[in-house]
Amino acid sequence: MSFSWRYETQDGAAVAAADLPDERFPTQSDAESWIGEAWRDLLDRGVDQVSLLEGDRQVYGPMSLHPAE
Repeated sequence: MSFSWRYETQDGAAVAAADLPDERFPTQSDAESWIGEAWRDLLDRGVDQVSLLEGDRQVYGPMSLHPAE
């Protein structure tokens, strides 16, 4: 089973744009490392929050990409 990120707006609607990465990761750690590097670019592309998936199962989320105030 692989890990991936679901991209969402603030209201939880899926963001499905052709220019968003469709990355798959062999481990949760790899997925978390990637989001730590990619979150600013995703935010710039209209993604407000993400949820981590293992296959179809939600591991956790939604997790906001907006900096804490």
